[in-house]
Amino acid sequence: MFGDLSGMMDKLKQAKQEVEETKKRLNTVLIDENSNDNKLKVTLTANRDIKAISIDDSLLNDAEELEDYLILTLNKALKRAGEINEQEMAAAAKNGMPNIPGMDLFK
Repeated sequence: MFGDLSGMMDKLKQAKQEVEETKKRLNTVLIDENSNDNKLKVTLTANRDIKAISIDDSLLNDAEELEDYLILTLNKALKRAGEINEQEMAAAAKNGMPNIPGMDLFK
């Protein structure tokens, strides 16, 4: 019914390995996001780990303004990182999945 079950299991192991390798590679993909006026810059990986935050001195005098900048800029960066992460992980999973009749998981 399912054909070569051993072959499918090997293919699933390969898919898992490819996903793990993609996760490691995404740790090296850096995303830079700036505020609209470039007073704040954040750098994070595609796995959403923050690597750096640069703050213009003019923002250090107003905690509320700094918080607003951080929230807006981090949210933009996290959104971009999430999109890249999802695309890469979906591609890794799709490439490694066995062809199981009747299970069209990725179209």
